Amino acid sequence: MEYTVQKLGSLAGVSTRTLRYYDEIGILKPARINSSGYRIYGQKEVDRLQQILFYRELGVSLDSIKEIVTAPSFDGAAALREHREKLLEKKEHLELLIANVDKTIALTEGRMEMSNKEKFEGFKKKMIDDNEKKYGKEIRQKYGNETVDKSNAKLQSMTQSQHNEVTALAEQITVTLAEAFKTGDPAGELAQKAAELHKQWLCYYWKEYSKEAHAGLGQMYVDDERFTAYYDKEQPGTAAFFREAINIYTGLKH
Repeated sequence: MEYTVQKLGSLAGVSTRTLRYYDEIGILKPARINSSGYRIYGQKEVDRLQQILFYRELGVSLDSIKEIVTAPSFDGAAALREHREKLLEKKEHLELLIANVDKTIALTEGRMEMSNKEKFEGFKKKMIDDNEKKYGKEIRQKYGNETVDKSNAKLQSMTQSQHNEVTALAEQITVTLAEAFKTGDPAGELAQKAAELHKQWLCYYWKEYSKEAHAGLGQMYVDDERFTAYYDKEQPGTAAFFREAINIYTGLKH
């Protein structure tokens, strides 16, 4: 069966403008152009659009989706299995949040008691899921699944008091690092204080601290553009400065 832009858009619930844009950027080309100049899509294109929409639902950028679905090694069946796993994870997270909201409603209505730990279960799970979505692949490749899983478990068991402490610590790192960057000296007192605070922050998440892992993370802040963008948002060059401060603090070069 073949579809025009209008029919495919109606079938998939997307605008014709979106389909034309996908054609322009090379992520979803029509099977052919008919004699009247209309884009015509076949089953292959329908299947690809389904994959694209799955990835979009999971928050993957169009640039990344294009790399994935146009790669010679792309396996549609394997991708569907991966989508299913991700959707199940999302379903589990949503169910946890819904249960959390239900408990909170019951609490406010005086129908039950709820521990502080329960109040934060859903939010901690969301933090883990967001981190996995953004950085999971790179971090697991660098540190291994066991290390990352232990870190996630430690975060999930964090108390409200610990959560408040680590949040305050993160803000202190940001302020200290910004002041240290102005000095231009990664070996200076402020920069080394930022590195020490960063170590303390890591210990809330890592089962075991090591200088090597700390230095490796500092290097990742420079190598991965997402981390670099985060640290360089206010003052360009902060990520590289922080890496040098961490290298000096640990006595290691990555």
